[in-house]
Amino acid sequence: MAPPHAMMVALAMLVQICATVEVLSSGGVEAAGQGAAAHFGLDRRNLLANGLGLTPPMGWNTYNHFHWTISEKIIRETADAMVSSGLAALGYQYINLDDAWAERQRDSAGNLVANATTFPAGIKGLADYVHAKGLKLGIYSDAGNLTCSKLQPGSLGYEEQDAKTFASWEIDFLKYDNCHTDGTSPQVRYPIMSKALLKTGRPIFFSLCEWGVEDPATWGPGVGNSWRTTGDIADNWERMTERADKNDKWASYAGPGGWNDPDMLEVGNGGMTTEEYRSHFSIWALAKAPLILGCDIRSMDLDTHQILSNSEVIAVNQDKLGVQGKKVKKDGDLEVWAGPLSQKRVVVVLWNRGSSPAKVAANFSDIGVPPFALVDVRDLWAHTTEAKVKEQISADLDPHACKMYIIIQK
Repeated sequence: MAPPHAMMVALAMLVQICATVEVLSSGGVEAAGQGAAAHFGLDRRNLLANGLGLTPPMGWNTYNHFHWTISEKIIRETADAMVSSGLAALGYQYINLDDAWAERQRDSAGNLVANATTFPAGIKGLADYVHAKGLKLGIYSDAGNLTCSKLQPGSLGYEEQDAKTFASWEIDFLKYDNCHTDGTSPQVRYPIMSKALLKTGRPIFFSLCEWGVEDPATWGPGVGNSWRTTGDIADNWERMTERADKNDKWASYAGPGGWNDPDMLEVGNGGMTTEEYRSHFSIWALAKAPLILGCDIRSMDLDTHQILSNSEVIAVNQDKLGVQGKKVKKDGDLEVWAGPLSQKRVVVVLWNRGSSPAKVAANFSDIGVPPFALVDVRDLWAHTTEAKVKEQISADLDPHACKMYIIIQK
């Protein structure tokens, strides 16, 4: 009998193949989907064979809120909050450390070591705690000599040793940054760690964080499970929307096993309005981006919780078809984003990116629905359904607000 991990990978790859077949046979969005589906089918032939990332990852990361001031206490309390808030039950499973978890120097054997002051139980002890909660633990390293904070060593030249260390700690996710390198291409350095992780035999989600420098969507599928298409996000409207636009360019390259990553979510960190955060979450979900939370979920307010726990929006992100939605219509600051879902449904976001109230409309022809069809329209934020809609959907939107719908064809 094949070892359990080998069986898991084989089963996962079969699921990936089935998803590709459904994409290619789907009658979803024509303008946003058919070309993407054809390209999707081509690109999926070179997937990283670790069986992970069949849907975009969901979880949390320390960086956006805590930056480089992190501790074992914060991680344990966040794991507790992920469960008690109900977010874990909705699919948020990864609790990910970012930079500055390690000592500044390797030990005498060349191994990475957790900072003894901030992580006194060590990373294996922390992994045991997180796993006991039914969650998974992620860690951070860098494809350079130092991490971005310069507070810990990078993994350049130590890839196999560090991969073995991560596996021995039962790590489930690795975010791999691109600071302080030797000047060689990420396309040279990132595959080394990818192969080292595979060699350990432990399934570890591999998140490439080279900031879109060398168009990783074009080479990432054989190396990682997700790849950053942009520079860092920030907790403001301008940076968030810029990341959405840059990520949109690569829509056709995403699919089960490998996802475009416009960076982590800022929802709940205080720099945007509730409407702006709702737009942020809606577009990330439609774009099949990783839903990696970046706020302090131990103390999130009701609005933040309501956004992050919208199961209907999460279901769009986790849809098994795995085709990234994209921008299909633009009239100044008024935009329509759309994409195909399983069961021949269509997801649509009407978005007012302007500073004044406006009506945003999408004709059926904009979103690939037959022009004379009668459809049901499900509003994913109002949780209401309008039956027998024809020709067009529209909404009056406040500045920076959106509406998100699923079109259900009869």
